Amino acid sequence: MECIYRNPNAHVEDRIKDLLSRMTLKEKIGQMTQIERGVATPSVLKDLSIGSILSSGGSMPSVNALSAGWADMVDGFQKAALASRLGIPLIYGIDAVHGNNSVYGATVFPHNVNLGATRDGDLARRIGVATALEVRASGIHYTFAPCVAVGKDPRWGRYYESYSEDTEIVRKMTSIVSGLQGQPPKEHPKGYPYVAGRNNVVACAKHFVGDGGTERGINEGNTISTYDDLEKIHMAPYLDCISQGVCTIMASYSSWNGRKLHADHFLLTEVLKNKLGFKGFVISDWEGLDRLSQPHGSNYRYCISTAVNAGIDMVMVPHRFDQFFEDLTYLVESGKVPMSRIDDAVERILRVKFVAGLFEYPFSDRSLLNIVGCKLHRELAREAVRKSLVLLKNGKKPEKPFLPLDRNAKRILVVGTHADDLGYQCGGWTKTWFGMSGKITIGTTILEAVKEAVGDETEVIYEKYPSPDTFVAGDFSFAIAAVGEEPYAETLGDNSELIIPLNGGDVISLVAERIPTLAILVSGRPLVLEPQLLEKADALVAAWLPGSEGSGIADVVFGDHDFTGRLPVTWFRSVQQLPMNVADNTYDPLFPLGFGLMYKKEKSLH
Repeated sequence: MECIYRNPNAHVEDRIKDLLSRMTLKEKIGQMTQIERGVATPSVLKDLSIGSILSSGGSMPSVNALSAGWADMVDGFQKAALASRLGIPLIYGIDAVHGNNSVYGATVFPHNVNLGATRDGDLARRIGVATALEVRASGIHYTFAPCVAVGKDPRWGRYYESYSEDTEIVRKMTSIVSGLQGQPPKEHPKGYPYVAGRNNVVACAKHFVGDGGTERGINEGNTISTYDDLEKIHMAPYLDCISQGVCTIMASYSSWNGRKLHADHFLLTEVLKNKLGFKGFVISDWEGLDRLSQPHGSNYRYCISTAVNAGIDMVMVPHRFDQFFEDLTYLVESGKVPMSRIDDAVERILRVKFVAGLFEYPFSDRSLLNIVGCKLHRELAREAVRKSLVLLKNGKKPEKPFLPLDRNAKRILVVGTHADDLGYQCGGWTKTWFGMSGKITIGTTILEAVKEAVGDETEVIYEKYPSPDTFVAGDFSFAIAAVGEEPYAETLGDNSELIIPLNGGDVISLVAERIPTLAILVSGRPLVLEPQLLEKADALVAAWLPGSEGSGIADVVFGDHDFTGRLPVTWFRSVQQLPMNVADNTYDPLFPLGFGLMYKKEKSLH
């Protein structure tokens, strides 16, 4: 008799029921296990029926591997998984958080803070569509995105992964889910996972919940709030994701009022699954279970029972899967984790796999390879850059705007650490976990974009750190100084000072004292802008972390397009004011949430 679970025409719930009835405890635990690529061998995948593999940041098949090389690798893993007794396909996950950012040659879109500055939900959706195509081209089925944190404190190392400090802006940008997974039809049941087809990926709303509200912006810290505030400020975007059929939700490392989210039955099960009706699977973060005891990873059996009983369905183990199997098996056999909880977790995981079509189409689609980094996707990224730039100052006097710049000027000086560094421009989560410096992928730096944009007669001089001799020769029409932050991710980015690194402020001052200067700040968050620095610069643009398409900056500063970006966050005066958000009684920012100038003066609104 033909197995129901193998019949693509059978109802998904019937397929789940049939497959679950055939599974041993070992196979069920296998499906709940996500391991890192580096420990995945054919025998492990086949014998343990492993449910999922991930690539951590920078974990790639080979240096500068192209999408085809990734697809070969993922297909190889899939082949091993399908050789298991029941032939359950694995789901491969990666942090494609601004395009398929781990893969050489993929389009690197601006980070979430940029998209928040655009306020353009349709743009976010289109970026989701493009990202899904490039991820699927590499053979990967699943992205750990979007991050729908409401970032309340720029000292947080993941601030650039948040669209805004304003819940309503974050909610608007959740449309990226419908781009990644496809738009569910009107009659789609609420809370049920949805994937439109082979050109879409499984998405993951993260990190549930309150990750952007921790005290002093400490990564993995503690969010102190009432339940009502947690729901209203931090949980609201998840409702939008769930209504779009988001397939998975990742638990946060952080705590709520001292209770770790990975162990919070009330929030994971009673609220997320029961009250909000989420029918996909909840995944842990990397070694999220290990962090439930001190020192990390000790008393692992306790960590597993606490997390799984709280409502974690798939565990990002990611390395010591043997220990995980042994301990979870013991916990089930001794009754400390009920079989009903295991079955619920596995049902949810299988539901996503069936919905995503993995049983019918487990392997990569090589016809998508030509779309990776294509002109259309780079144009989309360039549009996103243009729309995300925020003009903070334009001219020393309102009646004398400094921008747009003259593309036919005789000589232009370009300076700064961020003028010709693609890695800096892309920020964290690019190629590696924390990002890199230099020509790390295919793209256009600010300097290259300026050179492309100017007239044939214009001379462009570039010096990373200008020397006194540069100014002696002089005769520059104007200067462009691009400075900002080095790439970072997560806790490595936590920063209580927020001064412009790499002497960026000094570079702007040095040049602006001698030549009329446009300062471009490349950063994942607002940084301290001293009054004298603001005074010296003739114009100031917040470019955030624009990604691979630097031409979007030239498009706007030379006047082909107007500025339309508005601050998605509050720009503070000094770190002593932090945290400072728009609803505060003592709200006294340097630039308020929503600020942004335009060339057409009558439209420059807060």
